[in-house]
Amino acid sequence: MAPGGVPFPMLSDSGGRIGKVYGVYDEEAGVDIRGRFLIDPDGVIQAMEILTPPVGRNVTELIRQIKAFQHVQATGEVMPSGWHPGKPTLKPGPDLVGKVWKVWKPEMAF
Repeated sequence: MAPGGVPFPMLSDSGGRIGKVYGVYDEEAGVDIRGRFLIDPDGVIQAMEILTPPVGRNVTELIRQIKAFQHVQATGEVMPSGWHPGKPTLKPGPDLVGKVWKVWKPEMAF
């Protein structure tokens, strides 16, 4: 376990060198604003979320997205909106164009 009891590596970005690269450094305040980036093994940003300080990020959604991108990479299948592991995926192709609504029924959870 990392020092301080956090079970994963953490870093500090004093001076905003990393935040400036990703466009999340607030020059006036001298700090990075809340941002998260999912970067694939090839170094390509697949997802990003940037929030102002009053609103926290959703770790459950982050984990869902990581699992979805891992599934896409492993299978070539794609995830409909709101997909969760174990739920149906979609096979991309010309037959699916304009017909997603026939094979995917969104689960509304408000």
